[in-house]
Amino acid sequence: MKLNRLPTLELLTSADWEDYELLDSGNEEVLERVGAYKLRRPEPQAIWRKKLPDDVWDSADAVMVLTSGEHGGYWELKQPTAESWVIDYKGLKSEIRLSTSRHIGVFPEQAPHWDWIESQVQSANRPLKVINLFGYTGMATSAAARAGAQVTHVDASKHAVSWASRNLALSGLEDAPVRWLVEDARKYLRREAKRKSFYDGIILDPPKFGRGPGGRVWEYFEGISDLMALCKRVLTPNAHFICLTSYAIQASALVPHQALQEIVNDRGGRVTSGELVTVEQSGGRILSHALFARWQVDK
Repeated sequence: MKLNRLPTLELLTSADWEDYELLDSGNEEVLERVGAYKLRRPEPQAIWRKKLPDDVWDSADAVMVLTSGEHGGYWELKQPTAESWVIDYKGLKSEIRLSTSRHIGVFPEQAPHWDWIESQVQSANRPLKVINLFGYTGMATSAAARAGAQVTHVDASKHAVSWASRNLALSGLEDAPVRWLVEDARKYLRREAKRKSFYDGIILDPPKFGRGPGGRVWEYFEGISDLMALCKRVLTPNAHFICLTSYAIQASALVPHQALQEIVNDRGGRVTSGELVTVEQSGGRILSHALFARWQVDK
């Protein structure tokens, strides 16, 4: 049997962060600088040894402590730490908070996506209608809006949508045309398809597992096929881009690549895929955070 040309997988990172650094990793932990503070978090993939000495790790301002409870852990403050603070990536601002989750309000490894989304919107040379599904705290929404897109931001968490709205305002984009919806992504896409409401760009970052309004359960491997089929139904005939991120990293990057390729086979353009990574300052080791697949029309 003749094989098709195999896709080339890419590693994406950003060298443009000033407010974030992966300082060191190892022994299933990471040490990061997020703005003015150093944070120490669990990271099961960091199976190697730490490079920096213990006293540097012990100087962390806050440490994430894992528990077996519902939320999985809590932050233990080692130094006085602000309740919230703001970090900046090329003018896109994000409020950072330490809560009952290891997540702090931003995924720094997604910065290459924000750059790419802006470039896709700008290169279209026409107004684009974009939907951001599982939009979380909205950095991708801010990037698309700043480039001139009309954005619909969808997330099942009211708290996350409010956070995203604050980030948009912090970035000086409070007057941008963004709709905020607290909604289950698949349910909303079904309604949009029935209404014949279509989009030129789709951004989606489905979690491994989550609960939506009314207790609806999302599980990545059970829901991704249906989600991608729904995305295909709401694309305009001259759609411009799709950006898919997957934190279900036990899969191969070929999984999101082929899931995306399937819905754009008749549209031309090209699909690229790989991993979102950060590079530590201490030893230059590469930490993988997520898989991605992106489709864009031919320039």
